[in-house]
Amino acid sequence: MDSSGGNRKQGFFSALRDEVARGLSPARARRRSAEAAAAAAALRYAGGGGGEVLAPLMEGPDPEESSGGGGGGGGDGGFGRGRKGDGWGRWVRGQLARAPSAGALAVGTGGGGGAARRSDLRMLLGVMGAALAPVHVCAAEPLPHLSIKDTPIETSSAQYILQQYLAASGGQKLLSSVRNAYAMGKVRMVATECETAGRVVKNRMAARCAEPGRFVLWQMAPEMWYIELALGGSKVHAGCNGKLVWRHTPWLGAHSAKGPVRPLRRALQGLDPLTTASMFAGARCIGERKVNGEDCFILKLCADPETLRARSEGLAEIIRHVLFGYFSQKTGLLVHLEDSHLTRIQSTTGGDAVYWETTISSFIEDYRPVEGIMIAHAGRSAVTLFRFGEVAMSHTKTRMEEAWSIEEVAFNVPGLSMDCFIPPTDIKSGSISETVELPHGGKSKVGLLTCHGVKVAALEKADDNVAWSGALQRDCK
Repeated sequence: MDSSGGNRKQGFFSALRDEVARGLSPARARRRSAEAAAAAAALRYAGGGGGEVLAPLMEGPDPEESSGGGGGGGGDGGFGRGRKGDGWGRWVRGQLARAPSAGALAVGTGGGGGAARRSDLRMLLGVMGAALAPVHVCAAEPLPHLSIKDTPIETSSAQYILQQYLAASGGQKLLSSVRNAYAMGKVRMVATECETAGRVVKNRMAARCAEPGRFVLWQMAPEMWYIELALGGSKVHAGCNGKLVWRHTPWLGAHSAKGPVRPLRRALQGLDPLTTASMFAGARCIGERKVNGEDCFILKLCADPETLRARSEGLAEIIRHVLFGYFSQKTGLLVHLEDSHLTRIQSTTGGDAVYWETTISSFIEDYRPVEGIMIAHAGRSAVTLFRFGEVAMSHTKTRMEEAWSIEEVAFNVPGLSMDCFIPPTDIKSGSISETVELPHGGKSKVGLLTCHGVKVAALEKADDNVAWSGALQRDCK
């Protein structure tokens, strides 16, 4: 009796030390260590003789301690003001001081199968985690002067719309004074539907199957950025030092991106007005449209052939990449962002080529001023991966959803330097095209039938508008 009690006590404190060393709070570590020790004791009594059972390590803060911060803290522009989420804020500030981890993708023990969950997680993070804008842009370059003489009406209208957008976002002078910026938020991602030639499988349990996560974004003029997004036990890092764009995923490691330096698409979703305006400097106004009942001007930007060739690689050719921005006629702000790019992958055996069309549609909401700059504090995205070609009636279409909210934003953070944006030393030689993140084999096994939940969060086409269940968005507020 004494011996077993001593072993149990020793197991508890051993587990406690390990958990605290991993960065958990003492209270949380005690709870988890007690559970681990109890499980180990049960194994010993059953004759299993197993060691201590510890939960998988999360590359991030304790979710319980970082929850409850809410989405209302973004307007103060600070890093933590005694709120419940301060543990996450402290963790964020230490991220750039350590090297990115190359840990393997965690396997969940929820209702879905491990292989299906890994496939879902890889697809979600690969496509949505750190998507890039279509073209290179430098926010330091001034926008073209508004002119109607010898200028097509589509171009001059676009210039006028962008001038209004900059004024509504805080003004050119204030926006140009930002040397660096920081944003932190939470996100939920889920695969909602998989369609093949024979059937359509909808994830009717998306609310429970959605993967919760967090992200932190740092930016510094000119053209430097770094993002770290943790989701479902895994983490994606991506960054740019002004000359090189790189990304690190658990399944590919660290690699540089093909083509010119491009901004992070997530920064265009209401977080960086100056870069957004510079991105659309070469756009054309193609008309008007209502978005959520609000009249908007539509600006269209197409990637030039030279950029498309630079992004292509081997048998994979980027055929087009188009970006549409919807600017509210009432407020002047960007409320909807949609981009679509088409990739052709030639068969190595001489057969028909396979085409992949990726469409991301983002609704940008909840604008609030932060230090005089209008920042969107919430939004949602719908992603469609459409694969076709090869033979007739062999297409597949996968739909995904993402909802996000911003908790903290700050500008001109003291101490941030160029050293914080140095690429990792283990970047593989050569560049990798974005096509490597597409599901292989044409069978996007997203495991939709193995999830369990209570709500339907599928994407539906209705009058060319995306119908949302709202389940993900509510969870991010």
